Amino acid sequence: MRLKSGIWVAAYVRRCHIEGAFAAVRRRGAEEAGAVFIKLNRLDGTGVLYGPAPQSVFDEAQPAGRIFTVILGRETSASEADIETRLGREIKYDPDVWIVEVEDRAGRHFLDNAVV
Repeated sequence: MRLKSGIWVAAYVRRCHIEGAFAAVRRRGAEEAGAVFIKLNRLDGTGVLYGPAPQSVFDEAQPAGRIFTVILGRETSASEADIETRLGREIKYDPDVWIVEVEDRAGRHFLDNAVV
């Protein structure tokens, strides 16, 4: 059984704070199963956007876990404007999405299951 989005987001924000980074929920989505997007803000006008990985990444070893992939900013950091534009499109497509913003100059994302 997969952990509810609201519980996962609360635990993720807490972990970021424990690690010394600021994190905040910018948009609350569906409590049960809303998609979660993580915006990593490097505080220099750039960042990286992480979102749910495609279903092809999941395997039988971890069928119910949350796995993230880089949506914008893979090679070099994406601009703040590009990330916001993409998030706007995601909200129009699915109004139940969660958006969590993490501020960390070092670029740490604290996602255990991130596929690059």
